[in-house]
Amino acid sequence: MIHVMASSIIPASVSSVWGLIRDFGALGNWLPGVKSCVIEGADPGDRVGAIRRLEMGDVGMIREQLLALSDVDHAVTFSIIESALPIRNYRSTISLLPITKSDHTFIQWRGQFEASVEHAASMEARMPTEIYQPAFDRLAGILASLETQS
Repeated sequence: MIHVMASSIIPASVSSVWGLIRDFGALGNWLPGVKSCVIEGADPGDRVGAIRRLEMGDVGMIREQLLALSDVDHAVTFSIIESALPIRNYRSTISLLPITKSDHTFIQWRGQFEASVEHAASMEARMPTEIYQPAFDRLAGILASLETQS
């Protein structure tokens, strides 16, 4: 099993960041590279078991399932159930912690997956730098623009 992780500080409160990432169907609003993101069926975006279908610019369609959502711990866990990525058994958790001194948010995205030998190193390097960190940067940008508008 390959484990990857990225973390960052977002200069906004946990409640502000959580408001953006809590809805499982809203990933397309803050993850770069998403062409479309919809929840399949009639499930709401916060129901455990919901499945979202992503159309990604570089890898095509990905289906993910919401495994856990905690408003207390500010954490969301999901798995990839179908994708063209050269990985299998992907599961990840995005979690938020308050930085009380500055009312900022510590965000962490942990993932684990299996990959064949020929793809393991590239996927291990790609996840934190090309997926997780750009998502953090986009979240920070969205929240900064919302703050300047208010």
